[in-house]
Amino acid sequence: MNEGVKEVITPKKNLLDINLKEIWSYRDLLVLFVRRDFVAVYKQTILGPMWFVIQPIFTTLIFTLIFGKLASIPTDGLPQILFYMCGITCWNYFAECLNKTSNTFVANANIFGKVYFPRLILPISIIISNLLKFGIQFLLFLVFLVYFYWNGYNVQPNYHMFLLPYLLFLMAGLGLGFGILISSLTTKYRDFQFLLIFGVQLFMYATPIVYPLSLAKEKLGSYSWVTLANPMTSVIETFKFAFLGRGEFSWFNIGYSTLFMLILLFLGTLTFNKVEQTFMDTV
Repeated sequence: MNEGVKEVITPKKNLLDINLKEIWSYRDLLVLFVRRDFVAVYKQTILGPMWFVIQPIFTTLIFTLIFGKLASIPTDGLPQILFYMCGITCWNYFAECLNKTSNTFVANANIFGKVYFPRLILPISIIISNLLKFGIQFLLFLVFLVYFYWNGYNVQPNYHMFLLPYLLFLMAGLGLGFGILISSLTTKYRDFQFLLIFGVQLFMYATPIVYPLSLAKEKLGSYSWVTLANPMTSVIETFKFAFLGRGEFSWFNIGYSTLFMLILLFLGTLTFNKVEQTFMDTV
């Protein structure tokens, strides 16, 4: 071996071969991808990062008018604006992670075909850049929360707020797992791109965002397990319970979401590594 060679690139020996040390050695590239994801999208827009604030505000207003006023869906005694913004803040992070990581192979085929780097860096960079967007929207949510709290509304933040980092971990893991799984399947079956477009919307309505979980249990009766089987349900409910004092918190449900996420990441990584070896022939 030549003395000048600093790194030898070898094929993966098995489908679960994840070299975390190698990913860490490419951390500078990871930072560049994060910066690209966060800055480049809005580089030629007038409002720029203000869209991170405008989107949840307008979505909250539409939900308040349609579901709160027109459909008169209850919000467990909480201010409607605060109730919807709470769910939207969480859902936006999960949905953005899922939507963008699901296009990893197709969108970056040119880069993958020219230079080597750990492929998982790209979906990981999306998770991190979306975390910055979540931070902006979360601060906006806190502004509304403080306003309603100091004006005597019945909101009761509690010590469960310290679970926020773990809730972010769950949302990131679920978004990444679903995303890389769909991205791997999309290289051969483009139908998944169309399925994802309306699938995410349907998934949102299967999650207690525009309605409380208590209402779903009341209306669905013996079929309420469908809502509880959704791994995002416990995440949204715990977030509401922690910051608003409403919602249903259960360690069992959190454990279920954690197990679901770990299995999903396992399957997603397995499929991702398998497709990575041959995707240039099919993309």
